[in-house]
Amino acid sequence: MSYYDFLFVIEVLVGGLLSGVMYSLVAIGFVLIYKTSGVLNFAQGSMVLFAALTFVSLVERGVPFVLSLLVTLAVMVALGFTIERTVLRPLVNRSPMTLFMATLGLSYIIEGAAQLAWGTQVHGLDLGIDDTPFEVGGILISSFDLLAAGIAAAMVAGLGAFFYWTRIGLAFRAVADDQFAALAVGLRLPRIWGTVWTAAGFVALVAGLLWGARLGVQFSLSLIVLKALPVLVLGGFDSILGAIVGGLVIGASEKLAEVYLGPFVGGGIEGWFAYALALIVLLVRPSGLFGQKTVERV
Repeated sequence: MSYYDFLFVIEVLVGGLLSGVMYSLVAIGFVLIYKTSGVLNFAQGSMVLFAALTFVSLVERGVPFVLSLLVTLAVMVALGFTIERTVLRPLVNRSPMTLFMATLGLSYIIEGAAQLAWGTQVHGLDLGIDDTPFEVGGILISSFDLLAAGIAAAMVAGLGAFFYWTRIGLAFRAVADDQFAALAVGLRLPRIWGTVWTAAGFVALVAGLLWGARLGVQFSLSLIVLKALPVLVLGGFDSILGAIVGGLVIGASEKLAEVYLGPFVGGGIEGWFAYALALIVLLVRPSGLFGQKTVERV
């Protein structure tokens, strides 16, 4: 391999890793809910869309950038809290399929509410981030991807610090390990669930702004949830570390596969390679790389 070929491989790999951080950002919203309540929140993609659409609509109506951000954050926190209070809490102890169908229906309700409130037109979202690529050691890196990955990484680190170094975070981990033991020591599950759904709303806001700036704010933005699923399968549905590692692996592997395997199959491999990789992981390790294994007793 020549020096220039090596630089090209590194450039593709870096681009994939930066995209992977963005995938992890969406996946973490799933993990937060699943760890504490066992609910696969399929409405997370609609929450991402709702956050981006609310923010860009406020900006287009002349509301200052910072105020729009604060209002959107308040809306997403209220949305997460409302979902927990009106949907999750009445369905406690129901079957996982019931909970999944509830969040699936909720995703369509959120999309419909966004359409009623803000319309169906496509919006461009400018966060003031320059997307001019710059060169580092002969490798071209997107300024937007690098800054977006930095923002996502900072948010992930902040969430990690919150859940590992605060009393609420300790309660969150206790509930994630054993809900009945948490109840036995006096922890209030509704309060923990409300906090986690609020955090999921915050994650949806950050993901919505970053993905909306990259792809445009349109209703297909909610489909980004489908990109998070192979990340969750690979890393594990109940592991924040798994969501991070899974996102990096998926982002890097799909870019490399498109460049080096795509020409042999006619291209377009990037769109489905992540799902093929997730299927292989399911066959070998159903709980994912970092997911908690479940043992059934006969």
